[in-house]
Amino acid sequence: DKDMLIMQHILDYQLKGTNRQHRSTLIVIGKDQHQTAMAMTVGTPLAIAARLVLNGTIRATGVQVPTTPEFYLPILAELEQYGITFLEEDVEM
Repeated sequence: DKDMLIMQHILDYQLKGTNRQHRSTLIVIGKDQHQTAMAMTVGTPLAIAARLVLNGTIRATGVQVPTTPEFYLPILAELEQYGITFLEEDVEM
């Protein structure tokens, strides 16, 4: 058995009087019962963050929410190496 994780963010906005939509979509399929999509998308970013803290790349201390570029830029960059990436689309409506 394999699991599948799908996440999509849809943002509607207006730019210079034109209605637009930005879609950010993530689809991950697990490899087997042990290497699940859920494990890959939860455990892998956490492991990357822990290594970045330990090697001094991330210098923040205490409890942190990973919504600053110091956290998410290197983590997202490394996740791409594992095939975990968002498809970004901008469309005019």
